[in-house]
Amino acid sequence: MALKTYRPLTPSQRFKQTPSFSEITKDYPEKSLVEPRKRTGGRNNHGRLTSRHIGGGHKRKYRIIDFKRKLRGVEATVVAIEYDPNRSARIALLNYTSGEKAYILAPNGLEVGAKVIAGDNVPPELGNALPLKSIPLGAAIHNVELTPGHGGQIARSAGQQAILNNREGGYALVRLPSGEIRRIHENAYATIGQVGNTDHMNVSSGKAGRTRWLGRRPHVRGMVMNPVDHPMGGGQGKSKGGGGRHHPVSPWGQLAKGFKTRRKHKPSDAFIVERRKSKSKKK
Repeated sequence: MALKTYRPLTPSQRFKQTPSFSEITKDYPEKSLVEPRKRTGGRNNHGRLTSRHIGGGHKRKYRIIDFKRKLRGVEATVVAIEYDPNRSARIALLNYTSGEKAYILAPNGLEVGAKVIAGDNVPPELGNALPLKSIPLGAAIHNVELTPGHGGQIARSAGQQAILNNREGGYALVRLPSGEIRRIHENAYATIGQVGNTDHMNVSSGKAGRTRWLGRRPHVRGMVMNPVDHPMGGGQGKSKGGGGRHHPVSPWGQLAKGFKTRRKHKPSDAFIVERRKSKSKKK
């Protein structure tokens, strides 16, 4: 994927970088694979605001993605690469030999006309899905299941990939995109390759309006608020919270930097071999 730059004829175009969409081959989604997507505006079922800075934006329809790769042993042909407004990755439309159609995340390098298949004994080629016990060590994978049969949960965003490091005792050691090394059952499925749209991280909207189109409302810093509105508000001029030193907190007083929010003694701790911020990496 390439990025498109603009001549700086206006201030908003000076640093604007948008996707070229050159890899997109189909403009409209498959009707049988979309469903309505209700917008909440950040409100819950009582109408109360529970998530700030959400609202507006363009209408969307949800594309039903096959994260489980349900059809095993049936070959499919990639008939289109499409844009999905609900995620950063591109999606690929598959047409199975059995006549069924499905969407999957499009890995980097997958093109129209390619053949993909899912199963226990399929070759470890781009776009194929197979259990971790059948994938060669060192391979780049994405859409990794944490629990066999639950569908892919890990490495699904644009440009993400996990690395299969080792296998021992019925489990595979997988290095996640965060750097964490996690023990995952060897029967869990994963897809070969890196998620496409790798330049997504370099996209620059150029103006606030493009962010509003995505459904994101303005985010005001707490430090520029009044003391009645935020713990870090107030003070004469720019201050670190109310005229005195105040560690960054949320509007409700929870520490915003360095405070660990993960629950202690979580059952999944037993599967983490190395944390994403291990002490050995600190200098």
